Amino acid sequence: MTNLVFRFATVQGRHVQWFLRRNCSVTPVQLVWLYVSLCVVSLGIGMLFWSQGATLVMPFASLELMAVGLAFVVYARHATDGERISLQEGQLVVEWESAGKLERAEFQRDWVRVEPRAGDGSLIELSGRGRTIQVGRFIRPELRPLLAREIRLALRAA
Repeated sequence: MTNLVFRFATVQGRHVQWFLRRNCSVTPVQLVWLYVSLCVVSLGIGMLFWSQGATLVMPFASLELMAVGLAFVVYARHATDGERISLQEGQLVVEWESAGKLERAEFQRDWVRVEPRAGDGSLIELSGRGRTIQVGRFIRPELRPLLAREIRLALRAA
């Protein structure tokens, strides 16, 4: 397997791994700091207007901050979503995380089918012994056939 060149995989000896993650420009910690600074500025301006007699500014500023906070929570829950596909010791192990929930599937290397074929931009189906899962959510559709080809090549070479 050392002679094979992979674009998406990390190879360590006979162990091959693919880490597919959501492309997030802001981490959950950065998002918290952004939200805190937004709250400070918005509530500061709201209190200034409230002190001038505009009493409805604070309830609307609070409502706005709650809506933005809810949107940030939804974003942060999915910021760490990803898929990990690893081939080791005759097993293809797929782990995927969505909103903090981790799921895992294991396939015998000799029984795994990898679909779709090159040219199809749909998700990649891995199936074997009655179980089917889809991977490739976090990679651009035009690159999915390349990933499927890499997985097939690694399965054959293992």
